[in-house]
Amino acid sequence: MADMHILVGYDGSAGATEALTWAAREARARDSLLTVCLVQAPELAASPVTATAGGESFTAEQHLAAGLKLARGIAGQESVKPLLADGPIAATLCNRSGEADMVVVGSRGHGGMPGLPVGSVGLQVASHGRGRIVVVRGNWQPVPGHSPLPVVAGVDGSSSSGAALAFAFEEAELRHTYLVAVCALADDPGVLGAAGRIKESFEDLVSHHERQNPDISVERRVSQGSPRATLLEAAAAAQMIIVGARGRGGFEDMAIGSVGLAVLAYAGCPVGVEHPR
Repeated sequence: MADMHILVGYDGSAGATEALTWAAREARARDSLLTVCLVQAPELAASPVTATAGGESFTAEQHLAAGLKLARGIAGQESVKPLLADGPIAATLCNRSGEADMVVVGSRGHGGMPGLPVGSVGLQVASHGRGRIVVVRGNWQPVPGHSPLPVVAGVDGSSSSGAALAFAFEEAELRHTYLVAVCALADDPGVLGAAGRIKESFEDLVSHHERQNPDISVERRVSQGSPRATLLEAAAAAQMIIVGARGRGGFEDMAIGSVGLAVLAYAGCPVGVEHPR
């Protein structure tokens, strides 16, 4: 995994600091390069100063330096590099997602509308980025003295969910925990026998990845309920949940399906979204 490259969006906010900490631990576990990217939006370019909740003002360079110090303290001095970029924040991160193996963002940054479950940057990057996107939210820190929580994968037998399952096996191995593979049948296309075919595809996919990862324990959960409710229930007792950008249903021109959007908005743990490249 040494050749992997992780890109994390950082703006000095509490949400971005959570994302940076998660990304640095991921980089350390994978022995990979971590790039800490601070993007100055065009409206801030003339006066690149942001204020903290305590009223202190910092330049973009100062925020980035603080982020680098935190990340290097976790991942190592040689594993972290800075990137100060200009442009629309979400678009810049999406464009650079093609150069990274994984992009990590917080659920909320400095801007945005208070009260929204996920900020616009996190939502746009998770929807339009390429490859693996992780939105860090909720609980994920290990609790001393407790067994690690599982990694959850949403699987409906589609090619997108197959890639998400491979991602989830990797994360379970890194975290020395087990995997919960979830399949919900209530949103099947309504064709006679569709639920049975989805369940069969689910079993085939999970068995295939189990054979490739014999050291990872897998718990299978097949539910007659809706994918949204089933996945959110599983995420409530997980340290990460991973889904494909699109499953079997939905509109073809949507970058991310309705199930993925619901998980991004309401999951109680970090959310990984697997996009095609």
